[in-house]
Amino acid sequence: MGMSRRQRIIELLSETEVPLSPEDIARILKIDAKTVRQDLPHIQFSIQRKGMRLVIIPQRCKKCGFVFKPSAREASKCPRCHSQWLEPPRFRIVKMGKK
Repeated sequence: MGMSRRQRIIELLSETEVPLSPEDIARILKIDAKTVRQDLPHIQFSIQRKGMRLVIIPQRCKKCGFVFKPSAREASKCPRCHSQWLEPPRFRIVKMGKK
């Protein structure tokens, strides 16, 4: 039996050295980016029991430079300038104790 979609995302994010956006993950695994975005909060919670953590490079507004708080959920617009021109968050998984 093959791996589940979330297991494939976990494996991809564990093996990469470069943090990936939801769009990158979707393209590599040939799945929908919306599905990846929905899975990331669940993955963030479930990997903790395995001694791993989801490293999040936060979203940033490309217009005013506002940096969002790190979150597995994505914002749709900047709270400062209301621009929708946002750099997506990027993710990777590391073992606890490493950055």
